[in-house]
Amino acid sequence: QYTRGTVTAFAPFDARADAEALRKAMKGLGTDEETVLTILTTRNNAQRQEIASAFKTLFGRDLVDDLKSELTGKFETLMVSLMRPAYIFDAHALKHAIKGAGTNEKVLTEILASRTPAEVQNIKQVYQQEYEASLEDKITGETSGHFQRLLVVLLQANRDPDVGVDEALVEQDAQVLFRAGELKWGTDEEKFITILGTRSVSHLRRVFDKYMTISGFQIEETIDRETSGDLEKLLLAVVKCIRSVPAYFAETLYHSMKGAGTDDDTLIRVMVSRSEVDLLDIRREFRKNFAKSLYQMIQKDTSGDYRKALLLLCGGDDD
Repeated sequence: QYTRGTVTAFAPFDARADAEALRKAMKGLGTDEETVLTILTTRNNAQRQEIASAFKTLFGRDLVDDLKSELTGKFETLMVSLMRPAYIFDAHALKHAIKGAGTNEKVLTEILASRTPAEVQNIKQVYQQEYEASLEDKITGETSGHFQRLLVVLLQANRDPDVGVDEALVEQDAQVLFRAGELKWGTDEEKFITILGTRSVSHLRRVFDKYMTISGFQIEETIDRETSGDLEKLLLAVVKCIRSVPAYFAETLYHSMKGAGTDDDTLIRVMVSRSEVDLLDIRREFRKNFAKSLYQMIQKDTSGDYRKALLLLCGGDDD
């Protein structure tokens, strides 16, 4: 369904040969990191699962356990993330975002704002199977207020299908948002939650244009002024993803590396989760919006085997 990833099926592929090469790279003293990162970043997720299965068959060992014991730091995190089956990846990230003390709202926002309704349904199912718990119950237990309500709306994955746009409804929604925000003392967050959480993508793109005509503001400016905290961040993420998911992720990657220190969790999560989806488009948006390429920024911001692996996932420079 996606063809804009940087990582595609490797050919000619031989799961046994890859398993043997990985075992050799990790056996004995010292690890040949180069072999590990080259194999794991150039095979797609389905192939990595076959390699893990061949590894267990040939050596009676768990590939992920071996990676964890042989590698360290961010490089280990990246390699282990690549080994997670694609359909478990998001469920796992969400579980960790709501586990223990404090909730990582950033992860909840990023995943639930950017995934399609079909992907959200899939995440909920996988979460239930893997962790024997309802994702919605877990999230409502850890969040509150309007932020929680919008998350719950997004979790229903009931966004209208993209079939034709009703201009009368576009006008109506734009007016409702205008009245709920700019024209009101205080804000009627509920209206923003319902419209942004349930209308179709093509409908909302028209609503944003119409809103600009009516109010003289971009919808983002209004959200910025009228809301705050986690709700504001989530509403903005939803709007950005409605406009363009690749542009949203380009911005997310940019902010993960901009300034002092790197938000490696975000960098790894986005690079891994989008590598077979739309990373080529993300790279294009990155170059367009930030006057440098994603490749250059990763090069400048990371080091060692971690950098090598990320650059391979990035799949090339755009300069």
